[in-house]
Amino acid sequence: MVQQHASDRSVLIPAGFSPKSLTSVRSLGSHGVHTVVASHRRSVPAFASRYCDEAIVVPSPWEDLLAYKDALLELAARPDVSVIIPSQEEDAFLLSKYSEEFAEHVAPLWPPMETLRTAHDGKRLPEVAQEVGLRVPETMLYDEVDDWSRELIVKARYSILTSEYAPSLSPTVCEGKTDPVHPSPGTPPSRDVIDEAFARNPPIVQEYVPIAQEYSFRALCDHGDPVATSLKRQVRGKTYAGGASVFCELIRDERIEEMGRRLLEHLDWHGIASVQFIEDARTGELKFTEINPRTWTSIPLDVRGGVDYPYFYWLLARGMAERIQPTYEEGFAAHLLFGEFQYLRSVLCDDYPNAARPRFGTALREVLGSVYEHPNSYFLVADDPVPFVSGLRNVLSDRN
Repeated sequence: MVQQHASDRSVLIPAGFSPKSLTSVRSLGSHGVHTVVASHRRSVPAFASRYCDEAIVVPSPWEDLLAYKDALLELAARPDVSVIIPSQEEDAFLLSKYSEEFAEHVAPLWPPMETLRTAHDGKRLPEVAQEVGLRVPETMLYDEVDDWSRELIVKARYSILTSEYAPSLSPTVCEGKTDPVHPSPGTPPSRDVIDEAFARNPPIVQEYVPIAQEYSFRALCDHGDPVATSLKRQVRGKTYAGGASVFCELIRDERIEEMGRRLLEHLDWHGIASVQFIEDARTGELKFTEINPRTWTSIPLDVRGGVDYPYFYWLLARGMAERIQPTYEEGFAAHLLFGEFQYLRSVLCDDYPNAARPRFGTALREVLGSVYEHPNSYFLVADDPVPFVSGLRNVLSDRN
């Protein structure tokens, strides 16, 4: 662990538009930790929080990844900063890639680059999951597919694209994951379309699995040993085909918890992660899909339900793991209200050939009914309402 100083009571939180960084700010600020929030956009909701002590504008990782890294490193080198919480994919990548540089200044609570590379690789990760006995959707490289009559999905291979995964790129380049392509069964997608959509991030192809339920096993790990865990069931995603959670609840299921632990222990995972599973509607089998190596969009659900991951992360990073007391309220549910509008818009406007579109009236009644029954919001809280206004402004200007 990093040597501590009397004044090292600050945490560095890189921030984007989602509620995950805002939740870290609220959590740690409410525990008396000085919050240093860094973003390349002045309009991020976390800047508007009453718990944001310092709001610092840094270079965009999408314009110059190394300039962004240097800015975070300069903040991490401050004597008062002892912890950095990865909120975004690029943060997780930089901490692992430049581990020695960051570990000189803050507690190294993140996986080594070799482990993160596995987590980011959509072809390699399912193979590792199978090695520990987990079931996964059939996954192939694009050029290995010889039968397009089945229901398939074309995805980017890497969760984030940098020179580490595509050596032809400059180290300053950072690209996010391309949205998946849902080809109609029996109609191979145009190679020109695929080459354009996945220009530098090589595509993989997965069998389409009709989803009965989606689950996320969350954990904070100390070298493979989970010190805090929780389990989420997704009720609605931001599209009718799924996607990021906009309404979910905390549950308990020993089968899923055991599988999540098994994979993280096998990877000797260090730091925070969420492990995603789906239930195959045809067979009832649980299948592993991905690992997110940073805080997740629905983390307000866990924190408000009792598992305060940002604060627990702070405690573990500062050598106070014995103070972590993980417990949560089973059945606690919460909404991303902006996401509920995205879901309803998806029902009206999107077209996913492999997913059944619900009737709009039914979808609307379900949304309104669940908001009434579970009036818990990711963004909107009574003691810190301004970030909700900021987030709404971002959604209306299409920046979220």
